[in-house]
Amino acid sequence: MGYKVARASEYLAITGGGIQDIKLAKKSWVFPWQSCTVFDVSPVNYTFEVQAMSSEKLPFVIPAVFTIGPRVDDPHALLLYAMLMSQHDKHSNHVNELVQGVIEGETRVLVASMTMEEVFKGTKEFKKEVFEKVQLELNQFGLVIYNANVKQLVDVPGHEYFSYLGQKTQMEAANQAKIDVAEAKMKGEVGAKERTGLTIQNAAKIDAESKIISTQRLGEGTKEEIKVKSEVQVFQNEKAGLVAQADAALAIQKAALTKSSRVAEVEAAKAVAMREAELQTQVEKMNALTRTEKLKAEFLSKATVEYETKVQEANWELYDKQKKAEAVLYEKQKQAEATKAAADAAFYAKQKEAEGLVSMANAQGTYIKTLLGAVDNNYSAMRDFLMINNGIYQDIAKSNAMAIRDLQPKISVWNQGGAGVDQGMSSGGMKDIAGLYKMLPPVLDTVYEQTGMQPPAWIGTLRGAESRQ
Repeated sequence: MGYKVARASEYLAITGGGIQDIKLAKKSWVFPWQSCTVFDVSPVNYTFEVQAMSSEKLPFVIPAVFTIGPRVDDPHALLLYAMLMSQHDKHSNHVNELVQGVIEGETRVLVASMTMEEVFKGTKEFKKEVFEKVQLELNQFGLVIYNANVKQLVDVPGHEYFSYLGQKTQMEAANQAKIDVAEAKMKGEVGAKERTGLTIQNAAKIDAESKIISTQRLGEGTKEEIKVKSEVQVFQNEKAGLVAQADAALAIQKAALTKSSRVAEVEAAKAVAMREAELQTQVEKMNALTRTEKLKAEFLSKATVEYETKVQEANWELYDKQKKAEAVLYEKQKQAEATKAAADAAFYAKQKEAEGLVSMANAQGTYIKTLLGAVDNNYSAMRDFLMINNGIYQDIAKSNAMAIRDLQPKISVWNQGGAGVDQGMSSGGMKDIAGLYKMLPPVLDTVYEQTGMQPPAWIGTLRGAESRQ
């Protein structure tokens, strides 16, 4: 435990009990359950030689000196520096490599998008862009660039671009100097003759212009004199108007002050009268209360006894009624619970019955879908199978028989057993089978009339059905 004081270029970073995150201060008490770190915020110079390559794939070296330190004018940035960088010495390899990595990375990315000519001629703009991009990356560490100096660009051994560029510039300057000397001699000779002619021309021109200017100056002087007199008159009028406005404003203020003072005097007098009336009213109220309390004291004991007696009787009647009401309410609640339980049981039974119907419908749908797939989506074949499997044909025959059972119908038996047919068959079972097949047309015709369904294709097509279609 102790009282810590930081130097002019230092800060205290305190953590521990009673501090939510980090406390930054120049001086503070540090308790045993707290930790204190002192870190320096003075800037440091970092010197680098950045190996870069232009967009033409030409390598060169950029010597640079950056002055970098914590941003002391921004509490948030200083807090970031205390958390991320204060545990490292400013001159340590860690900090040096961090800063160098940021500067070299941003510089290389920027140079890679520029030509050598752009880098060489736009040194000021290039320095500004490097400064902005490096500063953007250093913000996350709470650092700020105080100064950045990019020195003269240097060739990489084996790539003497700047050397050749300097020689080119020297040669161009020498040639340009020779051209300038020749042009100067020519201009001197031509200029001498031109000057002689111009001197004569200008002398005559100046004489004429002098007369014109003299006349113009005289007219302009007269105009300016009139203009000045007009402006003076306008200024005097404006001043007179301002004085009048000031006098009017002063009169208005005096009247307002006089009114306010009189109103204040009247209000003060009324306030005194109102206060006297209030005090008198309070005195009368106290006298009335004294008389009232005396009367209350006389009749209070008698009224209290009568009141307590009536309260006891009312409480007993209320208790008796409450118990009877609670008994009736309990009986009603039990009846309601029994009714609700019966309703829940009926609802559960209906719900299960509905679930069973849904399950049966799903099973029948799956069964029909399977049958339809087994007959290659032939709806007629599936329908015939279902009617045969469910005994529909038998039910139709049974219904027809029951309908005509008591009518004593005349039954016709078709027998095509002529000589041509019997010759190829014996008098046994084949003859009966042939007779059975001969009875099918009228039976199938009856089925078609009652159900609208034709027999399968392998039996044939009813003639009457074809005509109906």
